[in-house]
Amino acid sequence: MTDEEIIDLFFQRSEDALKQTDRKYRNLCYKIAWNILQNHQDGEECVNDSYLSLWNQIPPQRPDSLKIYLCRIVRNLSLKKYRDGHAGKRWAEGTLSIYELEDCIPAETQVLEEVEKRELIQVIERFLDSLGKDKRIMFVKRYWFCESIRDIAGEFGITERNASVKLGRIRTKLKHYLEREGWI
Repeated sequence: MTDEEIIDLFFQRSEDALKQTDRKYRNLCYKIAWNILQNHQDGEECVNDSYLSLWNQIPPQRPDSLKIYLCRIVRNLSLKKYRDGHAGKRWAEGTLSIYELEDCIPAETQVLEEVEKRELIQVIERFLDSLGKDKRIMFVKRYWFCESIRDIAGEFGITERNASVKLGRIRTKLKHYLEREGWI
């Protein structure tokens, strides 16, 4: 079933929308939640909460991509759950990846207006477009899907140290790019 067909089911308020969403995206959603939370029960809870959130948001929202929309919801719910459960504690490997970017991207409190947020997103998208395919995939896997350095290294057939160095260089490039664009 296509995303558009599933979204149409949401607009019809058919419970089959949730079944089809689960059938198509459960593994991906769970992987995102697991990478952040490293806890089976919490991951399942976030995935299920994401379905409830979808049910409540569609309609009136009509996302261009159900997959991206759902992944964002799962990621945000997982990060919130992690923060709530680990205030003042050490960060897990998957969640740590998000904070590796702190030196590159201005804090949300500094970017208050929606227009500025969208402009920043466009700048980061242009930066990602300037990277080679492998570097772009590594970046997205690490900083969007919160995958571990070990998993990324394994997928690319390189050592963990090599993957870490490559990601560090990408972050440095991003920082310089954002400086040139006037964001830092």
